[in-house]
Amino acid sequence: MNVKTNVMRILDSHNVSYKSYSYVGTGAVNGSEVAVALQQNPKQVFKTLVTVARSGNHYVFMIPVCAELDLKRAASAVGEKAIDMLKMRDLLGLTGYVHGGCSPIGMKKQFKTVIDISAEYLDTIIFSAGRIGYQVEISVKDLKKLIPVLFYGICVVQG
Repeated sequence: MNVKTNVMRILDSHNVSYKSYSYVGTGAVNGSEVAVALQQNPKQVFKTLVTVARSGNHYVFMIPVCAELDLKRAASAVGEKAIDMLKMRDLLGLTGYVHGGCSPIGMKKQFKTVIDISAEYLDTIIFSAGRIGYQVEISVKDLKKLIPVLFYGICVVQG
């Protein structure tokens, strides 16, 4: 793959080993379709979700593509009373990423990031490389070195 995303450049600059994947041209739109297109376990492929709390603080949550975010558990994980999903129109200005290409690495500002507890039991996870059509796979250990993360049970349904 010849495409180098900002996330990949950040990983390179920190000497973090990773695998990159492309699903460009597959027709995959949602996370589950991406996992199928990449022939990867959907429990290992994570989506990055950005939220806003009633306090005005923003938080990032990473969950398997086969799961749904439990907003009450997510709020509890970050010590907020309630959170909502960030409106799509606000995503680019806040993070520098578009819907479908949002990565926890390389956002304009580093927000508190919570990863579903299931990731702690995986050697690696796959998530957006910061551009629609591209994903990276890195070890959970290396991700913890790059960004401060918290692990918490934040999913409604695990498929």
